Amino acid sequence: MTPVEFQNSLTAGEPPPGISVPVAALWWDAKGDWQRAHGLVDELSTIDGMAVHAYLHRKEGSLSNADYWYSRAGRTFYRSALNEEYQALLEALLGHS
Repeated sequence: MTPVEFQNSLTAGEPPPGISVPVAALWWDAKGDWQRAHGLVDELSTIDGMAVHAYLHRKEGSLSNADYWYSRAGRTFYRSALNEEYQALLEALLGHS
């Protein structure tokens, strides 16, 4: 799936079949359902899951919680603009970075 295909899929009522849980969390976040997105990654202990978890807490405004998850993820998707971080995460998770 490309980032454009991902964006186009946002018109559907459910995420596309076969996408990873972290990508599905970004999908729900893009649909405006932070709670559902967070629920998908809250207990997910994969590196990708923790990176999305960090992003979601940053978006929520819980920066200390975000910092914890950034550290756990060991990844540096953090960007000064939240939308840039979202795009970097999405592209990396879709394999288009």
